[in-house]
Amino acid sequence: MSFKNLDLPREILQALDEAGYVTPTPIQEQAIPEVLKGSDLRASAQTGTGKTAAFMVPSLARLVKPAKTKGIGPRILVLVPTRELAMQVAKETIKYSKFLPKTKTVCIFGGASYQLQNRDLSRPFEILVGTPGRIIDHMERGRLDLSRVEVVILDEADRMLDMGFIKPVEKICAATPKERQTLLFSATLKGAVLALSKRLLTDPVEISVSMQMTNQESIEQHLYPVDNLAHKYNLLEHLLQDSKLEQAIIFTATKRHADELVDVLHERGIDSSALHGGMHQNKRTKTIKRLRSGEIRVLVATDVAARGLDVLTISHVINFDLPMSSEDYVHRIGRTGRAGETGVAHSFAGRNDFRTVKDIEKFTGQKMNLAAIPGMEAKFDFTVPPKAGERERPKKSFGKPYGNRNNDKKKGFFSRRRTQKTR
Repeated sequence: MSFKNLDLPREILQALDEAGYVTPTPIQEQAIPEVLKGSDLRASAQTGTGKTAAFMVPSLARLVKPAKTKGIGPRILVLVPTRELAMQVAKETIKYSKFLPKTKTVCIFGGASYQLQNRDLSRPFEILVGTPGRIIDHMERGRLDLSRVEVVILDEADRMLDMGFIKPVEKICAATPKERQTLLFSATLKGAVLALSKRLLTDPVEISVSMQMTNQESIEQHLYPVDNLAHKYNLLEHLLQDSKLEQAIIFTATKRHADELVDVLHERGIDSSALHGGMHQNKRTKTIKRLRSGEIRVLVATDVAARGLDVLTISHVINFDLPMSSEDYVHRIGRTGRAGETGVAHSFAGRNDFRTVKDIEKFTGQKMNLAAIPGMEAKFDFTVPPKAGERERPKKSFGKPYGNRNNDKKKGFFSRRRTQKTR
């Protein structure tokens, strides 16, 4: 099937053709016809499946016809959990709507100038992409009218709920017309996400794209058992010397850990930059631009900051700390192997991570290949599960990946301690 078989307007097909889109992905092939019919939709799809086009392309088809209600508020509203994802979705939307006449996309999120956002919201526009917190902010200031909204899209709904946005999302939806079309996309459709969909959607069509239908098979997944923090550092330093590594994202558990790991890498002569939610928006935007231009070879990031990153030159993803959920693992490794390219994902796992690894493998339906560097092997056999009640290593020492800062200072890991101001 091609996009020409999906009954899309000529202007959108022209934009897709110019962007090089030929064959729809499974989520696009299933979702686009349902959205064009006007059905509410809840869909389970992982990163890298083409879900942005799956919800935005058919929604844009509405804009070919004039709006039923006059005004300057949006006709399409997209809610996303992070600033990076907001910018990414807005960028894709502008690409798909290139040949639609008088179609403008506005993107708003926290940490950015109110003056510029106020200016954009005061002029006619059709599409609004934003984070729940800042949208609520503009609503309460009387600068945003949602009475013209025809389609509400909740992208990465599971992440929005994890970040505590459930009440803002419900408040925003309540400010839109009841006869709207609502589309919900999430990594999983269970628990709070399923409950939210039942409150906001009307007789929705449900679509689920399994892992086997995504592009994860294009990513080599390697698992390195690690004994301790020092072992992690040595393995990481070795992996970053790989001549095939063009650009890499290293994921850590917290923003503090990201900053500290950047210090460690600098001490070892490896240039790197951090990206996390604790950074000012201008600095985050500049970091992403430098990553896309190739100035940054190694990026150390957290899960929240990495959402929405779409850089085709990311050849490697390294999980310095394993994520808390299997869904987050999929989002992480989905930063590589994009647009038909292949990628490599390395993960470090301690003795206590056996169950986490097995959960990830069960969720993805794929095995992580056990790997080791000669002379740097772990002192335990990761294939043997821990015995019931066994405590191989206190959670305090391994769960906090960066240990005691004073002891590490003696080893030279943190001789360039950053001040609070520079963070």
